[in-house]
Amino acid sequence: MIKPLIFIVGPTAIGKSVLAIDLAEKLNGEIINADSMQVYLNLNILTARPSKKDQKLIPHHLYGYIDGSIRYNVASWCNDVNNIIKNNNKKGVCSIIVGGTGMYVDKLLHGLVQIPSIPESVKKKSEKLFLEIGINNFIDKVKNIDEKSLNKISKNDVSRLRRIWEVYEYTHKTLTFWLNNKNLNFLSNQEYQLYLFIPDRKKIYNRVNQRFINMIYRGAIDEVKKLNTLDFDKSLPIMRAHGVPEISNYLCGKTTLEECIHKGQQVTRNYVKRQLTWWRSSSLENLKCFDQFPSDIDTNLLNLS
Repeated sequence: MIKPLIFIVGPTAIGKSVLAIDLAEKLNGEIINADSMQVYLNLNILTARPSKKDQKLIPHHLYGYIDGSIRYNVASWCNDVNNIIKNNNKKGVCSIIVGGTGMYVDKLLHGLVQIPSIPESVKKKSEKLFLEIGINNFIDKVKNIDEKSLNKISKNDVSRLRRIWEVYEYTHKTLTFWLNNKNLNFLSNQEYQLYLFIPDRKKIYNRVNQRFINMIYRGAIDEVKKLNTLDFDKSLPIMRAHGVPEISNYLCGKTTLEECIHKGQQVTRNYVKRQLTWWRSSSLENLKCFDQFPSDIDTNLLNLS
């Protein structure tokens, strides 16, 4: 019998992983990461990766297994997690997917547009062009390529602006063309239940502020110092992880430690705000929502078999 998937989702710093471990112990489950930064090997402290003790207690998948030099994406994650789910289903093991990256969860459940993977050389070409001609001229180029896609995004969203250009540059077809193609689906005949936790925002902010300070004391500065010695391209996702740019600025003398902490807390709070907006507007099915922290929940309320 194939067991339903369980999703424990919500914004960062609310304690999802602790609940996931509790459920895994009760249900003979294994935990699968759905956080876009926790996949990276080179960041442990700043991504709040589960401890080695927790990972020995319960099997954990897709944590710290991708080198930071790789531009990991949602398509790769969907394929990787799908393989683990299939293996767990064969073993009769419950898959518990935990994280805050809503797009990962959405694409796993609803499918993914089959756009060819854009090579790093094309991404660097778009970055160079953007810097050379500026945002207004770049917008004009994108408008001539694919006005329909341009009208769907903020004109200040540089990542998405470049994405439209890159897709056309590499495939010679517009992003609109690819979006109209049939989705690549990953799950079939698979029951699931989503448990969403969206506690009071101010309380989450307090946790975020304290957690960043704790990360500094636990060695986040040395972690970023070591990361910077690898000389990764600054546009790679790992180099834009919350805390990395802020600590890097401190390390090169651009800010004080106090300013570094303040900024690191601020960018993480801003991320929480975006996460809350995304999850509250989500149209995902089989969703049960709680306005408490996971630690405050009676697991009997989850109606798990």
